[in-house]
Amino acid sequence: MSILAGKIALVTGANRGIGFEIARQLGQAGAKVLMVSRNEALGREAVATLRAQGIDAEPRVADVSHQEDVVSLRESVDVLHVLVNNAGLIDEGVPTWEEPVHEWDTVMATNLRGPFLMCRCFAPLLRAGGWGRIVNMSSGMGAFADGLDGGYPAYRVSKAALNALTKNLAHELADTGVLVNAMCPGWVRTRMGGDSAPRTVEQGADTALYLASLPIDGPTGLFFRDRAVIPW
Repeated sequence: MSILAGKIALVTGANRGIGFEIARQLGQAGAKVLMVSRNEALGREAVATLRAQGIDAEPRVADVSHQEDVVSLRESVDVLHVLVNNAGLIDEGVPTWEEPVHEWDTVMATNLRGPFLMCRCFAPLLRAGGWGRIVNMSSGMGAFADGLDGGYPAYRVSKAALNALTKNLAHELADTGVLVNAMCPGWVRTRMGGDSAPRTVEQGADTALYLASLPIDGPTGLFFRDRAVIPW
C-alpha cells in the first residue's frame, strides 16, 4: 500500500500543467487532493477531470500571493499531510536593467511570497499532525551551482530564494516528522515551458510524488531532480 493512501495533499497551481499532473499522481497513489487555482471555473474543470478518473479531489480557490486568500484557504483545511507549492510565473528573458518593475514584483509575489505564506500558514498544521511533506517547486535556473546565467531575473532570483526558504524551513522543522525539500522538474512541455521542451508533464511531476512519499527517515532540506539530489 502506498504511504499516501488516506493522506490529504494540497497542490497550488493545480488546474493545469505540472500542478495538475502532480495532483493526478498523488491521487493515483491514494491521497485526497485539494487542488488550488486562482480561477474557480478552471479549477472545477480540473477537479472534474480527475474525479472522472476515480481520484478523490476537491477544488479550492486562492491567489497564493494574497495573504487573505491563504488565510481563508487554511481555514478550509482541518487536516493536511502534503503541501506542494507549485504555482509559479516566469518573466521575459531580458537583462536585469530592462526588467519592468511590475513584472519583477508579480513574479516574486507568486514564486516566493506565495510559498512563504503557504508554509507560514500550513507548517504548524503539518507539525501538529506529526507527519508531513512540503515540496517546493523550484528550478535549475535558480541554482547557484549552474543556473544563474543571466536573463529572466525575477524567475531565477525567486527560485534561488525559494531554495533558501526550503533549507531554512527544513531546519526549523527538524525532528517534527515534517520533511521539506525543493525540486526541479526540468524543462517541461507546458504553457510556461513551451512546445520545444523535451520533457513530458509526467516526467516533470514524478519527483514531487517521490518527495511526497518519503519515509519518516527520508531526506530533508535538499534539492532534487529526477529523484536525485542536485547542488543548490
